[in-house]
Amino acid sequence: MAPRGRLVVGVDCSTTACKAILWNERGRALAEGRAPVALSNPAPDAYEQDAEAWWRATRLALRRALAAAGPRAPSRLDAICVTHQRETVVVTDDEGRPLAPALVWMDARCRPQVRRAREALGEDELHQVSGKVPCTTPSVYKLMGLFEREPSLDPARLRALEVHAFLAYRLTGRLATSLASADPTGLVDMRRGAWAEGIARLAGLDPSRLPELVPPGALLGPLQPRAARALGLPEGLPVVAGAGDGQAAALGAGVTGPESAYLNLGTALVCGVPSPSYRVGRAFRTLYTAHPGAYLLETDLKGGTFSLGWFAGNVLGRRGARTLERLRALEREARAQPPASGGLLFVPYLHGVMNPYWDDDASALWFGLRGDHDAASLYRSLLEGLAFEQRLALEGVEKETGQGVGELRVMGGGTKSELFCQIVADVTQKPLRLTGSAEATCLGAGMLAAVAAGWFGGAAEAARAMSSSGRVVTPGPARSAYDAWFRRVYAGLYPALERAAAEAAKLRTPD
Repeated sequence: MAPRGRLVVGVDCSTTACKAILWNERGRALAEGRAPVALSNPAPDAYEQDAEAWWRATRLALRRALAAAGPRAPSRLDAICVTHQRETVVVTDDEGRPLAPALVWMDARCRPQVRRAREALGEDELHQVSGKVPCTTPSVYKLMGLFEREPSLDPARLRALEVHAFLAYRLTGRLATSLASADPTGLVDMRRGAWAEGIARLAGLDPSRLPELVPPGALLGPLQPRAARALGLPEGLPVVAGAGDGQAAALGAGVTGPESAYLNLGTALVCGVPSPSYRVGRAFRTLYTAHPGAYLLETDLKGGTFSLGWFAGNVLGRRGARTLERLRALEREARAQPPASGGLLFVPYLHGVMNPYWDDDASALWFGLRGDHDAASLYRSLLEGLAFEQRLALEGVEKETGQGVGELRVMGGGTKSELFCQIVADVTQKPLRLTGSAEATCLGAGMLAAVAAGWFGGAAEAARAMSSSGRVVTPGPARSAYDAWFRRVYAGLYPALERAAAEAAKLRTPD
């Protein structure tokens, strides 16, 4: 029985901010604090951060949460757990001091290294071992690129830490991380639950210098005194191994079985279906779930709601506060547009495409653009393109697994748009059940902390007790029109243009 009055802390160190939330046994947020994390784009395809900013933002977010909760809050805490942006990685010395800027999950400077890795170990071997088709997303290829750009870095003598490992070391002094935090790096042998030595050595890394791997939800250790003073938390507070933000979001949404999927309408569109057994396929990438003993078959479109901000800033020229203002106006105008706006389709590959094509050189395009289309038409086509791509991804997973998905449990900034939610329901022909908490990712970390604190017997029990649902969006009359546009046009667009796209990529970035 979960104790009344006790609290756990979930920390979400995401791409642009760190959030700290105090949760009770019913999954209610008692207080929260936030702090920004700067993101740098110093060159094309380059996305970097100062890893020390993760720690500074964590400190500030926690102190703000505790201040909002009141002076008695620290004495009520039972455990703390971290979730984080995945694939983002930093190289450090033995004391955990960064030796170079952290490479963010969006960093795509490693296309040559992906090709070399395929040649060295073979695409099938890399996929079968790591659960990920080789592409620019997994950390291992980013690290290979870094070591080539910075020959002064000796990979055999340094440590490579993803965000969870970096923060866990600051919190506990223990060099350890969760399997569900490490596996997005592409460096984990998913069947063995251990570092994949062949892949690590491909990057020049010494596997013995990588963090110890533990199951998500395991106790990493007590909060060390120095960290406790910096954070305003009680010394010795149990620190619990977390999971990547996608896996934590699935748990926070109450998705623990294959009958439903989680869908994050965020900067990237990420969708995952739990699987009791390990399997690989080109329709998805395979990760560990946040609850030990299962896997997550996940699809990922890196150009998610990022596409909307890109459109406002780079096409309409509206930035900052004016971005949101203009997008809201366009949404009102776009409601009057018919499905596909008379034949306008957007393929949302602004950051390449992962599943099902795995083409880092793919690019976005508008198809069917005519002189009578306006800004509202373009905006609606962005929403529809994201929805069409989500249907393509879902159908691929359902086909490879032979299991249908009943409903999508949805979270993320995109849920603030009623039009977007309705379009996603209409296109995918799935009901959307919005999560009761807007911070399902942070809640998933809170659930892991609650289980470790003894509040519940397992993650599934915690999910039943702490997750909640909001409104349900069901497919409407537009579903038949969207079905025709998807089957007869959208599903064949990329395959029809793949050869031309490959030639354009060669001309754009000649060897």
